[in-house]
Amino acid sequence: MNKVAAVTFSFWIMKILATTLGETAGDFLSMSLNLGYYVGFAITFVALVAILFIQISMNKYRPIFYWTAIIATTTAGTEISDMMDRSFELGYTAGSLILVTGLLLVLSIWYYRDGELDVYPIVKKDKETLYWLAIVFSNSLGTAFGDYITSNLGLSYIRGAFLTATVIGVVIALHYMTKLNDILLFWIAFIFTRPFGATFGDFLTKPLTDGGLALPRGYASIITLLLLFVILVFSVRKKKKRIPLT
Repeated sequence: MNKVAAVTFSFWIMKILATTLGETAGDFLSMSLNLGYYVGFAITFVALVAILFIQISMNKYRPIFYWTAIIATTTAGTEISDMMDRSFELGYTAGSLILVTGLLLVLSIWYYRDGELDVYPIVKKDKETLYWLAIVFSNSLGTAFGDYITSNLGLSYIRGAFLTATVIGVVIALHYMTKLNDILLFWIAFIFTRPFGATFGDFLTKPLTDGGLALPRGYASIITLLLLFVILVFSVRKKKKRIPLT
């Protein structure tokens, strides 16, 4: 009756690809199509609500719906972060503080209700709702942080990706070498895989003069989506092979 993906190596690979796709797809809506951040956010928000409604209504984990929901949260996270910085003119620092507060509030409510913050397995719909709210805030926060290190700190997209990859590496080391709480490490990793994927998405699509590869956002989104789909199919088939027939 579990409703969400297990946290495995393929989970993190797909999470990074989903965040890259969320960055390129979000920028495609607001910039390439010239819809602006308000319209782009409205589109992604409506899509996010619809997709999450379907996902939460499921009675068990279905990979295609789960990962579609993850992509929707990363795309919405891009629009939320950009809108807070550029439309509301809050800046990435203030925006990040607001998103951190929102994430901590959701996690506090979750812990107060259930006495734990386990992200797997999840069966009840009310707990899953909090799970997805935390993911929306963490993906938005990761986007804001990724933009902060490239815009405010002046790092190139490759250096920004290297910095966030280093943080992820430290989290992995802490997981295997210390007794720190796995749930705390999960959310740190979940947040920082977002700027890692986002800076890589910017590297693919930003102009050559800005240190990017200048790929069209639509093409970059399609390529990333195909890679995500291939890994998803591979992971599902691998899991089925491990299930005994009797």
